[in-house]
Amino acid sequence: MRIAVLGGGHGSYAAAADLAEQGNEVRLWRRDAAAFAPVLRSGSIGLKDAKGMRRVRLALATTDIGAAMRGAELVLVPTPATAQADIARAMAPHLERGQVVFCPPGTFGSCVMAKIVRGASGAPEVTFAETGTLPYLARKHADDEVAITIRAKRLPVGVFPARRTGEALAVIRRAYPVVHPIEDALSAALMNAGPIIHPPLILMNAGPLEHFGHWDIHNEGTQPSIRRVTDALDEERIRVREALGYTPYHYPLRDHYTTDKWMYGDAHDRLTESGDWRERIDLRTHRYMREDVAFGLAFLVSVARWTGVAAPVASGLLAIASAALCEDLYAGSPRTLEALGLAHLDRGAMKLLLRDGIAA
Repeated sequence: MRIAVLGGGHGSYAAAADLAEQGNEVRLWRRDAAAFAPVLRSGSIGLKDAKGMRRVRLALATTDIGAAMRGAELVLVPTPATAQADIARAMAPHLERGQVVFCPPGTFGSCVMAKIVRGASGAPEVTFAETGTLPYLARKHADDEVAITIRAKRLPVGVFPARRTGEALAVIRRAYPVVHPIEDALSAALMNAGPIIHPPLILMNAGPLEHFGHWDIHNEGTQPSIRRVTDALDEERIRVREALGYTPYHYPLRDHYTTDKWMYGDAHDRLTESGDWRERIDLRTHRYMREDVAFGLAFLVSVARWTGVAAPVASGLLAIASAALCEDLYAGSPRTLEALGLAHLDRGAMKLLLRDGIAA
């Protein structure tokens, strides 16, 4: 299968190496040529997992996005939500009819990217899809090396437009057999784990994060009081899903800690044992704040308001984050329904948008 992987972060390197090792023709694009230089020179990525370390050769490593995307059946964009708009504008001239663009996770990025592409190029018949987490728990150990702690066991996928779910899943499943369909892109956005797990962990660990050089929010930082806040926040997410008529299984985050039913299976102990998440987190700049709070949590609060579901924990955490950064993260977020120009829609109109996509 010919796959274009776009981006230069943990998820992109993990996807490129893992999918190439499985025998796919993987083309990896990154715009930062200096940071990408070791991969450009060798044409390979060092992959480390339970099997040990080995080099995995890519079909192509390039700073030319058109070359990466040409002829690809699947365009994989495992980047933070903060990068999705720029990538959508960069990919728009190169998209080809029938391609599937998959964003793991999405934060409603499937709809956002489709709208940008439609406005920039008129868009051939391209389908967008998203899921609730990266397919990997992974961390880069060097500019050309990535460690995969665990691979996802289940990936609930929503497609935009939803009427193309069958065709899109058939393509994505060839790369990730663990995907399964859910109702639509909004349902998938409300499966996003990042805005549930990370805001309580960084905000309730703000003191240690600012004091110590490195801190593991998933180990020392995950204490019973924080878990209770996370569970309460996740209950609000599930109430929003239920209010919109989305059906279980809702992947409650508590299962990440207590069962093997969550997206990664029984991953929490392996995550903490790896030591890869003992890191320096700058509250002002880290993606847990800029993506999971300013995009993801703001999106959740906006959907809760739109549906009329009370979400005091989500709103409170967003307010605390705004106070800590001295900026209004709701008003400044580009990912609320208001900012996306969708808050005026009634539920019927939203359902039609999700099913049929953006009109020409």
